[in-house]
Amino acid sequence: MRKIIVSTFLTLDGVMQAPGGPDEDTESGFAHGGWQKPTSDDEVGEAIGGWYEDTDALLLGRKTYDIFASYWPTADPDNPFTERMNSMHKYVASRTLTSVDWQNSTLLEGDTAEAVRRLKATEGRNINVVGSGDLAQTLMRNDLVDEYRLTIHPVIIGTGKRLFADGAIPTALEPVSVTATKGGTVLAVYRTTGRPTYDSYQ
Repeated sequence: MRKIIVSTFLTLDGVMQAPGGPDEDTESGFAHGGWQKPTSDDEVGEAIGGWYEDTDALLLGRKTYDIFASYWPTADPDNPFTERMNSMHKYVASRTLTSVDWQNSTLLEGDTAEAVRRLKATEGRNINVVGSGDLAQTLMRNDLVDEYRLTIHPVIIGTGKRLFADGAIPTALEPVSVTATKGGTVLAVYRTTGRPTYDSYQ
């Protein structure tokens, strides 16, 4: 069984919207796009590179697919991530796209949750969900996320789309590794273990 891993940048207050640039996602008047780079450092990049070592596919929502497909095919070939992103298989969940042109991309058909369950049962390595906030919500609601790999950056912006939004399904997590970079970014990997348990100190 392949694992579905949600890998994303977060602010300290849990916002995942538009880390990469001012115009990346301005939905709902979001004015804080591009918050991630000023808070990043080399250790963050090294960690993210390592997180891809056990991955051979991406699972993307439409907006993230569009952003990636417009950037990576013509990205700097000397960037080691360029070849990896272009050669890796991409599975795209979308209600509006009728085709996907980025090399090695496949448009999922039918119900997203069912399509991802089928995908998890295929042969292969781990599948990374990058960005794709709406898709991540669907996967979480259907208990399809096996692991979270999060970079939690030292910035608070107060508004925007959050990974763990209101209505998130209560989930117990087992820490796999949690470290901090010299710049103060927390690199956190958590494995899902089912529903939380509850107790009292009384």
